[in-house]
Amino acid sequence: MSAKLKGKVAIISGASAGIGQAAARCLGREGASLVLTARRRERLDELAAEVRELGGEAIVVLGDARDEQTAIDVANEAQKAFGRIDILINNVGVGNYKNLVDTTLENYVEMMDANMRSSFLFTRYVVPKMIEQRNGLVLFVSSMAGVYGFAGEAVYCATKFAQVGFAQGLDKELRPHGIKVGTINPGGVKTEFALGKGRTEESVDQSDMLEASDVAEAILFACTQSKQSRIIQVQMRTMAESLA
Repeated sequence: MSAKLKGKVAIISGASAGIGQAAARCLGREGASLVLTARRRERLDELAAEVRELGGEAIVVLGDARDEQTAIDVANEAQKAFGRIDILINNVGVGNYKNLVDTTLENYVEMMDANMRSSFLFTRYVVPKMIEQRNGLVLFVSSMAGVYGFAGEAVYCATKFAQVGFAQGLDKELRPHGIKVGTINPGGVKTEFALGKGRTEESVDQSDMLEASDVAEAILFACTQSKQSRIIQVQMRTMAESLA
């Protein structure tokens, strides 16, 4: 353990799988104290135990990231357990790949609530604590779908563009308080994301998409910048992407 993040406290939403889980391992190896939140307690408990074995500290706060009370509880428990919050990683996200004419209002609400509402709620309740410290980093795990529009993903793109716009506004709003804000924008990643909603296990396994660990390393990079620099946006694509 090189301990680049020793003494730092990081909240990771959606930590029970995929990018969130990989980020927890990556930051835990660097000595961060972690607050892990998601809806699946067994997975979170196993991950927290793994982080402790890596030499880090971790607590679990169970809850649905779309609920205001979850964000309040996470912020309060982080402060109670560690006395500060240095990093917030807004990682929760869902996708449902459909053409517009096949997309229901329920599909729209599910994606907007999971991707943007959760980002607003966690940021809203964590930032006041960072303002008191005059220091902090807020990262949003967005997507290349928040940079370019893709057919069959219009609503998903809308939620991810919303995250990017939210982050850009907050970058200007919070920088005077010593708080950095940025987005991590990966292309497709081999995770449970959107399985049964446009992706299958077979299609993911056979793809050349990024690994969750690739994105976790980019998150670590953003978390370890010097005091005078900030990462505004990291765009990531697989080396296997077509050049055409």
